[in-house]
Amino acid sequence: ALNPSGTEQLWIIDMYGFVLAGLLITMGNIGDRIGRRKLLIIGSVIFGLASVAAAFATDPTTLIIERAIQGIGGATLMPSTLALVRNMFHDEKQRRSAIAVWSAGLSAGAALGPIVSGLLLNWFPWNSVFLINAPVIVLLLALVPALVPEYRLPQGQAGKFDFTSALLSLGGVLSVIWGLKETAVNGFSTLPAVAIAAGAVLGYVFVRRQKTLDHPMIDPQLFRNRDFGASMTVSIACSFCL
Repeated sequence: ALNPSGTEQLWIIDMYGFVLAGLLITMGNIGDRIGRRKLLIIGSVIFGLASVAAAFATDPTTLIIERAIQGIGGATLMPSTLALVRNMFHDEKQRRSAIAVWSAGLSAGAALGPIVSGLLLNWFPWNSVFLINAPVIVLLLALVPALVPEYRLPQGQAGKFDFTSALLSLGGVLSVIWGLKETAVNGFSTLPAVAIAAGAVLGYVFVRRQKTLDHPMIDPQLFRNRDFGASMTVSIACSFCL
């Protein structure tokens, strides 16, 4: 309907995940400081408004920009919801059940999304796949303030927000993703290879920096825990294969 080029079509699809992946670590860290429920609400508003704006985009560039803004909002949702589950359910058995529900909802959404989108596109205009987000966001904004308690790390535990770490994580993740994406589309060439290598270096510097901070964004010592390290390794392998 918007007559995008092949490259624009690819960016319309990929831009959301591109921005979301780059900001996940940073947004989780911001939620620890300003409040996880507050970040969830702010991100939901951003995601909802960007969805509506995307539905009424009149050219490919506008749609790509709105998808990027959707990614910013989306990056707040996953770390906020999972962290809030941890704080809402202190009983170990209840917490396991809550995380199972959270995981099932995430998996079911990923599985049903393409099916629901296909049905919408069969019966309604293309922008229906964005407008369907609006009532869900309205419901979330109505229920979360009433049902979900706020939680933020105590001031002494949170420390100052480290912009250098945020930039390193963003640059590292986006460089690797962009390099892999370009290689998949256009084949192996020098520039994507340099981007992947640069992302790996930035990732290495990020990890080294976390080891020197009193309040790291991610504590590298967590990976020494066999249960945590094993589950993360399996998760990363599954995501990479997907």
